[in-house]
Amino acid sequence: MHDSWWIELFGLGSREEENKATSLISNLQHCQMAMAMAMASSSMLSTTCSFSFPSITMCISSYNPNPSRRLALFHLLSGPFAIPQSQSLLFGVKGSELFRVAEANAAENLIQPEQNLFEWVKNDNRRFLHVVYRVGDLDKTIKFYTECLGMKLLRKRDIPEERYTNAFLGYGPEDSNFTVELTYNYGVDKYDIGNGFGHLGVVVEDAAKAVDLIKAKGGKVIKEPGPVKGGSTVTSFIQDPDGYEFELLERGLTSEPLCQVSLRVGDLDRAIIFYQKLNIFPCFYGFQKALGMQLLHRKDNPEHKNTVATMGYGPEDKNTVLELTYNYGITNYDKGNGYGQIAIGTNDVYKSAEAIKLCGGKIIREPGPLPGINTKIAVCLDPDGWKLVCITFPSI
Repeated sequence: MHDSWWIELFGLGSREEENKATSLISNLQHCQMAMAMAMASSSMLSTTCSFSFPSITMCISSYNPNPSRRLALFHLLSGPFAIPQSQSLLFGVKGSELFRVAEANAAENLIQPEQNLFEWVKNDNRRFLHVVYRVGDLDKTIKFYTECLGMKLLRKRDIPEERYTNAFLGYGPEDSNFTVELTYNYGVDKYDIGNGFGHLGVVVEDAAKAVDLIKAKGGKVIKEPGPVKGGSTVTSFIQDPDGYEFELLERGLTSEPLCQVSLRVGDLDRAIIFYQKLNIFPCFYGFQKALGMQLLHRKDNPEHKNTVATMGYGPEDKNTVLELTYNYGITNYDKGNGYGQIAIGTNDVYKSAEAIKLCGGKIIREPGPLPGINTKIAVCLDPDGWKLVCITFPSI
């Protein structure tokens, strides 16, 4: 059974709809682990029939009414992936009957506290706050960012007792815009960036003009301005004084010019499931809502031998997004010691940390207040080992 058969099954026609269906199938395949785990720990099945497609067996069961936890399957009767009852036949049975899971029973699929937690995640007020990385000459980097990239120095703080200095730069106030947090550690003038960090993206009105300025200031241009292959957006790549790459994207004016953080991952589907929030499978809260992001789009680039997924908390023309890149056949990357982490704002770090644990994330700093202040943080690692910091600021 091939992916194209499933696209036909769903009754989809346009290229955009085919891409959605293909992405859906990929997510279905990764639910196999969730189903196996639930089935292994439950005696819920009284009768079962099954059918298969690549890498996953889907079970249709009649439930035993007694167990406290029962496995719900797939609910595909609403939203953009609804299966037309008149078109969806599988082995002589309507697809809608095979996949039906009543919304009224959704509450029985998880222990109530877990269900409540992931409902909270879905409605949490989250956004990207800042990206942190280390530099060898703070003043030189600040000069490059302000003069060449047009950022503003928002604040700077020296912590002599811990032998480091921070500087925050961006295109708007920290309470509304994404920012860069540069860290200078006393006496360290060079860092290994590794090959896992990709780049930061900055929106510019005129890429050629921006590149000319960067050249005039002694900056390094990796890729001259030009349209992306198969598209019309003009882009260019440059390096800052420490070797961190920036992609300049020629677009219209935006409230968030610091638009993108790009990281490389070894398993794109696994990463998407960790970061994403999906509403089409209410039964699999725990595998889909750790970070509560939206999958904005996903594109396979066989000519470059990679696949890219764009994740975020809102449209990318108005919000910073996380770009995850999978390069064919590469499952591990050297993260070096330069790049630090991404910080994400949340209403409650304790609940966020608990959701991340349930979704397979690793907590490396338990949630709690920072010394001397009421700001609370929790630090975790995603499945590829990239660090994320959840932050709750004190109410004003």
